[in-house]
Amino acid sequence: MRKSVHLLILKRPRRCHGRRPLEVRQDREYPFPASVESPHFLYRSDAELKAHPSYKAAKAGSIDAAIQLIVDLAPPLVARLLEEGFPSSCIFVAPHAREAEGENAIPQVFAMYLHHVLDGAVDESIVQTTKVFHTGADPMERMSLRACFSGHVVPGGRYVLVDDVTTMGGTLAELASYIQSHRGGVVAAVVLVCAGRSGRLVAPRKVILELERRYGDEIRKIFGIATNALTADEAGYLIGFRTSDEIRNRRAKAEQETHLRLGSKGIQLDELEGQVKPIGPERRQR
Repeated sequence: MRKSVHLLILKRPRRCHGRRPLEVRQDREYPFPASVESPHFLYRSDAELKAHPSYKAAKAGSIDAAIQLIVDLAPPLVARLLEEGFPSSCIFVAPHAREAEGENAIPQVFAMYLHHVLDGAVDESIVQTTKVFHTGADPMERMSLRACFSGHVVPGGRYVLVDDVTTMGGTLAELASYIQSHRGGVVAAVVLVCAGRSGRLVAPRKVILELERRYGDEIRKIFGIATNALTADEAGYLIGFRTSDEIRNRRAKAEQETHLRLGSKGIQLDELEGQVKPIGPERRQR
């Protein structure tokens, strides 16, 4: 099985849906569909994932290591999906950059594995155009550093979102909104680790209504996210604030923390585009 999956991912021509990507930057308008209330997942913490001997190499971009990790860990989850009658003829899509060298190889390999076992297609057109560096970020930093996507969406396509780990669900929410805004459908989400507090993607209706009553359209103005498009953990986090000014102040502090956190790694955040870029030696010496 390991060898067949390895050859599938590295050698087999993939059924993909692709056109030249069109850059679109927009607010997150669409919530997860009610049918995607929670992701299908294997673990509730990333401890077992990180304990795998191939994890570090896979996270650093090794396809071979990612294949080893997925083949070792994913079968119980896939068996459960098959038992539950997982929908067929879906398009599996994972957040990934077009230039993926040195980037986390696990999500895309996981998508290929699911396609191999569950049939369907793998999307290679939709790409993440911003690098968000959520590792080590607190909830406010995560909400401020939104992922953006571009690429062709198949109208009426039945998309399954795939990732290795989801925490607050923000990246998957951005991907889901992008797909729906281009007339595609989202039918499921599959991750190895669902590390969020609630274990859900869809926010409780009563929490959304309370946030709308309390803040009106302020959440959209602050984050570029429609209130009803918040994930369960994003909504649960924001409900703890008392005023919009309190949210704005905490966000301003989080932005400073982000610049310090990334700056210590030699990375500069482009405030206008939400992109990150390496800091040159001459800049670090100032």
